[in-house]
Amino acid sequence: MLGRFERGNGEAVVEYGDGTMRIVKPGRFVRCAVTGEPIALDDLRYWSVARQEAYSSPDAVMSRLKEERAGR
Repeated sequence: MLGRFERGNGEAVVEYGDGTMRIVKPGRFVRCAVTGEPIALDDLRYWSVARQEAYSSPDAVMSRLKEERAGR
């Protein structure tokens, strides 16, 4: 992770990998792909490598999976 002063102030751009992530553009947060709420990079725990999306909670992940199964 980047140091506190290297993060920038806005939204980060992140490349998600299997158990890792790479900061492409420094920032303090990313947005949940389902809810749109900001997620501090230090609190980011859930993401999809295939979709390159971040999620705020396990419920948000399940919501996305349900949308996919419904054909959306």
